[in-house]
Amino acid sequence: MMKIRKRVMGLLLLGFFQGKAQAPADRPNILWIVSEDNNTSLIGCYGNPYATTPNIDRFAKESILYKNAFSTAPVCAPSRNTLITGLYPPSLGTEHMRSMYPVPSFVKFFPKYLREAGYYTTNNSKKDYNTTDQVDAWDESSDSATYKKRKPGQPFFAVFNLFVSHESGLHKPLPTLHHDPEKAPIPPYHPRTTEFKHDWAQYYDKVETMDQQFGKLLKELTDAGLAENTIVFYYADNGGILGRSKRFMYESGLHVPLVIHLPKKYAHLAKAKAGSQTDQLVTFLDFAPTILSLVGIKIPDYMQGLAFLGSQQKSERQYAYGFRGRMDEAIDLSRSVRDKKYRYIRNYLPHKIYGQHLDYLWKSPSIRSWEAEYKAGRLNEVQSRFWQPKPAEELFDVAADPDNIHNLVTDPRYTKELARLRKANDDWLRKSNDVGFIPEAILSKIASQTPLYDYAHQGKYNTNRIIETASLASSRNPVDAAELIKRLTDTDPVVRYWAATGCTVLKPGAAKTSLQKLLQDPEAAVQVAAAEALYGLNEKHEAIESLKKALTNENRLVRLQALSVLQTFGKDGNLALPQVKEIVAHASAGYSVDTAYDVRAAQNLVDQLNQ
Repeated sequence: MMKIRKRVMGLLLLGFFQGKAQAPADRPNILWIVSEDNNTSLIGCYGNPYATTPNIDRFAKESILYKNAFSTAPVCAPSRNTLITGLYPPSLGTEHMRSMYPVPSFVKFFPKYLREAGYYTTNNSKKDYNTTDQVDAWDESSDSATYKKRKPGQPFFAVFNLFVSHESGLHKPLPTLHHDPEKAPIPPYHPRTTEFKHDWAQYYDKVETMDQQFGKLLKELTDAGLAENTIVFYYADNGGILGRSKRFMYESGLHVPLVIHLPKKYAHLAKAKAGSQTDQLVTFLDFAPTILSLVGIKIPDYMQGLAFLGSQQKSERQYAYGFRGRMDEAIDLSRSVRDKKYRYIRNYLPHKIYGQHLDYLWKSPSIRSWEAEYKAGRLNEVQSRFWQPKPAEELFDVAADPDNIHNLVTDPRYTKELARLRKANDDWLRKSNDVGFIPEAILSKIASQTPLYDYAHQGKYNTNRIIETASLASSRNPVDAAELIKRLTDTDPVVRYWAATGCTVLKPGAAKTSLQKLLQDPEAAVQVAAAEALYGLNEKHEAIESLKKALTNENRLVRLQALSVLQTFGKDGNLALPQVKEIVAHASAGYSVDTAYDVRAAQNLVDQLNQ
């Protein structure tokens, strides 16, 4: 009987410690050093001799370098949403840039779990979590936040964000540079304009400064006598900043550096050894559960990531998933699957060009020079693609083609890999309840009533039919036209939206009558999609009149959707110019500069039509 009681007590204690943090003496400090907007190609230890990152390079020699680490989105706010929640933003409805839709009440920003377990949590200082803030996740979040303010002996989780490498660092060309523009390595999809050479060299300068800041933070940790008790993560929040990297679904936008140092006393929490490199696939989805695993806090069941360090680490993931939704004022929708050799990309709005105008991106001289070269007809085929519509699918052998310029979709040698990755993407869309296929004008209304995650899990989201329709709409297969025409009368407005979008892609003349009826659809997002399709069927007057009406809609996202369509009409956009100018003229002083995307799009259209 005594043995049974001891065994029961032991099991109870085990359960207690799994639910709480480890004993104080065993709890590591955690330091995150996060650089902004740089992929692996800017870091010397990832194989680039042109890069100047001696501090990170030395750090990597004593740490674990992850060769296959990926952000979930090629832009900051949605990726940071992944990091802080341990959930996939398309499952939460939070994938659109700075959309600020709410998450379910049970979702905690993961530092809360650490704080509840006695950790001192600080963030210095960027949040940008793309949802309603949870200020109680931090003991302090400010420009002066630091672990140095904790109580004696208190373990800490501290985040330092290094902003110097951010995209904005290229908006103003510097007169002198450390790196020689003439020697700057430039990927084959960029033309070697003077502006590109300068922007690339300036970018390397910014990363060099970031490396110096990284080194200073490590020295402060060592000087404080904390290095032997602190696990240090270095990573970037998304890929690089020049055109076709940040915001785009290639290695340049999603492949991030990740180097993790575990002191000797915590080395057993990793499978890889210090000073080694691992090809294990990890994504931002895995970071929150990994931190909880490292400190001995039970990982909540709702988290979708897989811990890759600590006592609760899982088997290695097979695929890293990525997504793109609306990026500022540029509406698009793509998903990606990456294994250790291939990247697969599925473009669900293939009729939209890659290089949609985006005010913030266009502040860099290099992107403007690229566009000018295209308009002047001076680009080769690879460099021109950015300014043209997208294929439905893209497949790249990343090892052989790190710049992702050789699309293997039509190569019969890769039929098996294409089918496998296509299925992996399709399976994940359904498993994750990807609500990103709801047009944002509709999605925003749903989010005002209930979190999108709850909406989908309550059975209100027709996941399979919607994703199936979006796939038919974007596949560019004329055989699908008849089925898409049938779905123009579906009871679900999201299905009708995608059926109409498919008619834009395929231009079936037989859809004309049904599309005309959709100009009176109860959902404005469907009306705009129908107008876009009718314009392609040469029903221009009806299309533009419908879009003019949409430009006066009280829902900003309806206006943005209409403006996105009008930008493809060339000089025909002049017919809606008075309504476009009204949006610019009545831009409220209360609009956030970060989120007045309809105003940005309207101003760009005015500028475009005045050229």
